[in-house]
Amino acid sequence: MRRPFALLAAALLTAALAVPASAADNDDGDEGFTINDPRITESSGLAASRQHPGVYWTHNDSDDGPYLYAVDSSTGDTVARLTLTGIGTPRDVEAISVGPGNRLFVADVGDNLGGTWPYVWIYELPEPKRLQDATVQATQYVVKYADGPRDAEAMVVHPKTGRVYLIDKHEDGGHLYEGPEKLSPEGDNVFRPIAPVELWTTDAALSPDGQDLAVRGYFGGVHYAWNGGELQRKGRLSVPLQGQGESVTYSADGSRLLFGSEGERSGVVSRPAPGADEGGSSGGPGSRADGDGSASGDGKGDSVKVGGAVVAAVVVAALFGLSRRRRRG
Repeated sequence: MRRPFALLAAALLTAALAVPASAADNDDGDEGFTINDPRITESSGLAASRQHPGVYWTHNDSDDGPYLYAVDSSTGDTVARLTLTGIGTPRDVEAISVGPGNRLFVADVGDNLGGTWPYVWIYELPEPKRLQDATVQATQYVVKYADGPRDAEAMVVHPKTGRVYLIDKHEDGGHLYEGPEKLSPEGDNVFRPIAPVELWTTDAALSPDGQDLAVRGYFGGVHYAWNGGELQRKGRLSVPLQGQGESVTYSADGSRLLFGSEGERSGVVSRPAPGADEGGSSGGPGSRADGDGSASGDGKGDSVKVGGAVVAAVVVAALFGLSRRRRRG
């Protein structure tokens, strides 16, 4: 979805954060990557494959078609493009997640009209055992919200139960919505709010063991203990500053969080997941999300990023506030 305010923020961030890539994006070693495929210009969702190590699934936001892309993180190259059949024309695809049995779930839940679609869709399909361009039959589910239409960009699928959850997008914070125990291709699947989420959410991810929920927005993130869907806030996430931060996923082993952004040749930034051992198998040193939101490291790169974030946030807030006053006037 094209968002004027988000694009304004992206421009301001680009200006405020004009620092070397080594200081801004590559704190955590070589595990991040750049998406090289010129067809992927609006990467809006990200999901780590458990069947194909090092492969991440992504998709464009809108105006592309029923396509999913498998990207090899070691090269940044697309190794397969799936064409979905058995569904209608995608409207605003915002998220992707891997469920039990290597099932891919795709959330066509964005709302260009700000929460007026009477229903949205979720697609489910098997992840191919062999990575190559292919046409795959998908199942389409009609989704409605118990409390009326809304915009959403985040979906998670519980890795043990397969239950699907959505998080709506609102600048003052949203809610975690729980779907039926099992989605049905017949009739409506009603999602009900079960817990507040303290963020203007653009994506979310459940850890592979189903114990932790990472939620990201344009300018930050929050780490929750899943607690059966009764979320318990644990702290802030160390979210990289990106032009239009749209996606997050846990690595297949749960040791890393990878953050994606829209744009041509967009970068995917890797950071240790909450509680990960910085010196262990998760990779080299870098910022770690702690319970109090502090970040480890030498502080030099972080000071540049934090300073840029403050400048950008102040300017964005001022302009956004001005626009709201003008509308009220």
